[in-house]
Amino acid sequence: MGNRADEYGTDVEIYRKALTPTIHADTPTGAPEKLLGLLDRLGLERQEVRTAGPVYIWHEVPEHLDAAEQKRLASRAIPALLMAGYKVNCTPEVFDEAAYQQAVCEIRSGQTRPVAHSPATPAAPARPAPPRRTP
Repeated sequence: MGNRADEYGTDVEIYRKALTPTIHADTPTGAPEKLLGLLDRLGLERQEVRTAGPVYIWHEVPEHLDAAEQKRLASRAIPALLMAGYKVNCTPEVFDEAAYQQAVCEIRSGQTRPVAHSPATPAAPARPAPPRRTP
């Protein structure tokens, strides 16, 4: 099983799988859960094949979307991945410039929040609210 991200030394390779309508987003073997989770949150569907050796994980654009919407979803994911510090390649055949630019504008205007690549600081433990007293 080939993996384009391993082959090209990137964090995410977005491309149309040969002879199919499926848009793939390959990540390197052993990619961190943080990257995989970000792809999940961006609307790509995680796929997995377990073997006796490595576990192969990749993402696909949902196949229930029409072809144009698939390209838009893949292209809109790129700015968030870049803002999170990941190296991304996308083949021209699946890249939608307008969708990419719209996502960039939304990030710049604060309409969407990019996910940070650096480790998050742990949240403070929640304290239970004091009991309410009723007269």
